[in-house]
Amino acid sequence: MLKDIVDVQPLDGYRLRLRFEDGAEGELDMTEMLSFEGVFAPLRERAAFAAVRVDPDLGTIVWPNGADVDPCVLYSKITGAPLPGQERPRHAG
Repeated sequence: MLKDIVDVQPLDGYRLRLRFEDGAEGELDMTEMLSFEGVFAPLRERAAFAAVRVDPDLGTIVWPNGADVDPCVLYSKITGAPLPGQERPRHAG
């Protein structure tokens, strides 16, 4: 189930505080998720990284250069919920 991000706040270093539409929130160190290569290379510059915002149409975080991150992955990292398609199957019984 897709959970949209409704707020993002850049913190020290490459950390972000995220809040989701269901009220879940937390902080992530994005150095653990981003390779800072390709479309993410400009984000090595702290000012570029701090320009993050929420795109309400996409329901996720984006940067001015067009880089974004899948909100399902971010939600999973914050809450520990399984990614879609990785849920444990329910057994009929």
